[in-house]
Amino acid sequence: MMTMKPFIPFLTVGLLFLSACGLEKPPASLKFPEEPKAAAPAAAAPAAADSAAPADPKLAAGKTIYDANCGACHEAGMMGAPKPGDKAAWSARIAQGVEVMTKKSIDGFTGKAGAMPAKGGNASLTNEEITNAVAFMADKSK
Repeated sequence: MMTMKPFIPFLTVGLLFLSACGLEKPPASLKFPEEPKAAAPAAAAPAAADSAAPADPKLAAGKTIYDANCGACHEAGMMGAPKPGDKAAWSARIAQGVEVMTKKSIDGFTGKAGAMPAKGGNASLTNEEITNAVAFMADKSK
């Protein structure tokens, strides 16, 4: 009677060989999937009328100053600052005249409706820049 002991190594090697035959071959070259192409940027939404630069050069310059220096307080209504476009808040101010509003904006003031530091707290602004910003806000609030 033959024993199985001499066949065990062959059987083990055979099983390993047969199990390895079912494995896929490695690819001849590695190819990584391509990155998805970036979608074309969506067409920009039309700019709101408020964000468009005014045609008048002085008002356009005033908008630039407003956006960079005045908007933080006026948009939030800080210390009673009237929001541009709020006709009720601006009507009494506009009735005083642009010169009075400009002088108060340059010199600063404290009143019943609120307070404003001189030049909006930015001493580096010129009187002309303040004048243009005031004109921009008043024009937007008519």
